[in-house]
Amino acid sequence: MKNVKYAPLLALTIAITACAAQPPAGVQQVGSSTKAPRVVAQCVAHAWADKSQQQVVSQDVMANDQAVDVFVPGQPPPTGAAAVIRPAVSGPGSWVGFRASGAAGSQATGDIQACL
Repeated sequence: MKNVKYAPLLALTIAITACAAQPPAGVQQVGSSTKAPRVVAQCVAHAWADKSQQQVVSQDVMANDQAVDVFVPGQPPPTGAAAVIRPAVSGPGSWVGFRASGAAGSQATGDIQACL
């Protein structure tokens, strides 16, 4: 009977994880990768920082870099243009998308695809 008291906590944890793993509304799919979300996010951030010579902001959406938004240089969090990296729906790896905002677009998605 001791384990029963943890059932609600386990159910809540599973529900939160499932919601965070879903692709957000308004995000265009760029592709998927066998790499972990953390690895893809670091690659995208590096590519954009090197290209723009500006600071790139990344924001964890799930703990331990399991889901990350990497903002296009000059785009303000939380609503600016960003690479949206989430855990793959099934199996290991990542689902990767792009949330456009204003003029940011095709160049950014090309950089993202290079990191898949």
